[in-house]
Amino acid sequence: MEVTDRQRSLDETARLGTDLLERCIVPSLPPKDAGRFVAVDVNTGEYEVDDDDYAAVHRLHARVPGADVWLGMVGEPAAYRMGLR
Repeated sequence: MEVTDRQRSLDETARLGTDLLERCIVPSLPPKDAGRFVAVDVNTGEYEVDDDDYAAVHRLHARVPGADVWLGMVGEPAAYRMGLR
């Protein structure tokens, strides 16, 4: 996997990734994808969907070397939860 110099802050990557997911990607996905991971390149809008987060990111990097990846989950506000409920 290629490592690139970060050209934007993590907050900006998060904002762009979340916007792409909510506005463009999730509305185009079928209901069966609920609960699956979505890896999106915030530079190009290219994405991969998978039950496995690593597989989605790996496939995206294979197609878009140097992708600036944001990971989300269909139907959830974040890919992971931290802390107690």
